[in-house]
Amino acid sequence: MIKYTYEELTKILEDHKLWLNDNNTGKRADLSNADLRYAYLGYAKLDGAKLQGANLSIATLSDAELKGADLRGANLKGAYMESVWLDGADLSDADL
Repeated sequence: MIKYTYEELTKILEDHKLWLNDNNTGKRADLSNADLRYAYLGYAKLDGAKLQGANLSIATLSDAELKGADLRGANLKGAYMESVWLDGADLSDADL
């Protein structure tokens, strides 16, 4: 599992937001195999993000946008997911 500091995660989210607005700027978020236990990702815009195999257990994802995100094999046990947008997200083998 890859662990990120608050600053690193903030930078990844900022770069992803730029990428969503214009694929030539910013960078698509790749949080595959990341240890995001207890992370606060409420209202995060992670459409199309790579979260394959990420540990999101007990994370807060309320009102997050994860449309088209790759969540294959992600651990979402105990995650707070009220009003999460998951249209087109791949949840194959995800632990809900």
